[in-house]
Amino acid sequence: MSSSNETDLSFDEFDEVINPRSEETDFDRIVEASVNRRGFLGGTLAFGSFAMLNSTFLAGEAMAAGDRFAFSAIAANSEDTVTVPDGYTADVLVRWGDPLWSDATEFDGATRGNAASQARAFGDNIDGMDVFMDGDKTLLVVNNEYTNRSIIWGNKTVPEVKDADGTVTRKAYRDTDDDDVAKGKAAHGISIVEIAPKNGKWSIVKDSAYNRRITPDTELELSGPAAGHDLLKTQADPTGTRTLGTWNNCGNGKTPWGTYLTCEENFNGYFSSTEDVQDQKPVDLPPEFVRYGISDKDWGYGWARIDERFDISKHPNEPNRAGYVVEIDPRDPNSTPKKRTALGRFKHENAECVVNRDGRIVIYMGDDERGEFIYRFVSDGVYAPGAETDSLLDNGTLSVARFHDNGAGEWIELTPETTGMASQAEICVHARVAGSKVKATTMDRPEWIAANPNADEIYCALTNNKNRGIKPNKGGDLTPVGGPNPREANKYGQIVRWKPNGGDHTAPGFAWDLFVLAGNPTVHQDERAGSGNLNADNMFNSPDGLKFDSNGLLWVQTDGNYSNEGDFAGQGNNQMLAGDPVTGEIRRFLVGPKQCEVTGLTWSADRRAMFIGIQHPGERGDSHWPDGGDSVPRSAVITVTRKDGGLVG
Repeated sequence: MSSSNETDLSFDEFDEVINPRSEETDFDRIVEASVNRRGFLGGTLAFGSFAMLNSTFLAGEAMAAGDRFAFSAIAANSEDTVTVPDGYTADVLVRWGDPLWSDATEFDGATRGNAASQARAFGDNIDGMDVFMDGDKTLLVVNNEYTNRSIIWGNKTVPEVKDADGTVTRKAYRDTDDDDVAKGKAAHGISIVEIAPKNGKWSIVKDSAYNRRITPDTELELSGPAAGHDLLKTQADPTGTRTLGTWNNCGNGKTPWGTYLTCEENFNGYFSSTEDVQDQKPVDLPPEFVRYGISDKDWGYGWARIDERFDISKHPNEPNRAGYVVEIDPRDPNSTPKKRTALGRFKHENAECVVNRDGRIVIYMGDDERGEFIYRFVSDGVYAPGAETDSLLDNGTLSVARFHDNGAGEWIELTPETTGMASQAEICVHARVAGSKVKATTMDRPEWIAANPNADEIYCALTNNKNRGIKPNKGGDLTPVGGPNPREANKYGQIVRWKPNGGDHTAPGFAWDLFVLAGNPTVHQDERAGSGNLNADNMFNSPDGLKFDSNGLLWVQTDGNYSNEGDFAGQGNNQMLAGDPVTGEIRRFLVGPKQCEVTGLTWSADRRAMFIGIQHPGERGDSHWPDGGDSVPRSAVITVTRKDGGLVG
């Protein structure tokens, strides 16, 4: 969820170009304070043999092992297509630019459309998604995270911008006009569309009353502890309770009362400043801006050019109004989405919602940046079907995770008393700062979090972290090697899981281990080979998306290195795999087209169709998926079904 669309730089790396972090100068002390990696891999993880399911996690397990997979594993490849197992079929459901209404303009590959056509079409670069039923109607809600500017503006001349040593840092698109910028802006947000089977395949229902685009210009409400606080007040909104738009929507969540949670991730890259241009000097950024990656330069989107609120020199509080979990009612196209500030402000990946045994709502969240934290929100109130739910995500306790090297962990509440910060509102707005104050564990980019429906356990993808053991995070917190982050300069990533003490998701403590260490056993013989449940036939790197199906299989989607060479030889394109939490077996189910990320997953109500996202195919210019020939590559949602009509998975 943080791939670069203009150069080889990821979103995090672009931030580092603008705001470089200091090199670690106390590394020896870090290593001494952390668990020995060889000892860790020989104990909890048992490098070289599959022994990760230690007694803590096997206790009380009565589920029979055995083969629960309904497919044969497929091989990795680097083809420009979607590959699925024998007996399965993959079809395109909807693509970037497809009109959602019959009076809208069809996608034009030569011009890539304009702002007016994009406003009435499916958004770009899909990510998290979910299905909702309203009677017999099926609604698909999809995040449109960002745009590939080299593609959406691909009909324009693109001059490169280089730094002093000649490194390309971004592309300027100097000949783009205001409509080009507005088109890119309109491609962000959320697409809500009714879908239905037609002639044996799922397709969108044009002109459905449910069809809706929520964009960076849609009016939203701010709710929770930070609503109305001075940090959220602007000239346009002196009350600090209303805002415009949501963008860079990454993962998602789903509440038991039937609403969609969309998560704002790399919101920082859209703000810039005119002050340095006017005064010929850098903007003096407050430390909170530096921590969140907000700079006087954006990532090339140019939104401040057409929308003054993205100019931090004129509206310094605007960035404080982005970076939240947003709740949407997909069944009511006239409803106003709400930014739930109680869930904290950071680079949200997804929001995994669990109903605790006592009825309280628990939401687990990851902050997707190197060295950032894992959070938990516990509602004050309890959920009861049919009862009022609006306050459940506004009133509760926000905590952050601390993992110990002995396999134990604890949740540290973020309150004025524990953090020394002035108010809960300030804690919510500057959740990263609060996490640093209580010494939370710096993680290897916490991505999607998923709850096992058959056990009280939670899984989190830690996708990679080249800075592990080398550099601190943006707040200056050390990133020691050890615990759930056992490898220095981690290229491959891992999946950590934990069980709440006593099966109570509101408990202060938990026990953790690693489900898998990604790696390459065909290239390496040390910890970079990965854990014992990986081999040449199922290896992968950079686990990202996670989701359980109703049978308790864990589906793993990747967003990593697809070079298929060097450390990543034999791993091919990004992919989706399924893992059995009981046996630890992992099988590859799907391989995406060239230069894509596989992300977002949900099922039809009868579970005979699986909907999967293919994001940024051809992000570096080497794909023509899904239409082939010399066509423009387009992000899309695909439908995977079984040829025999059976359940998928």
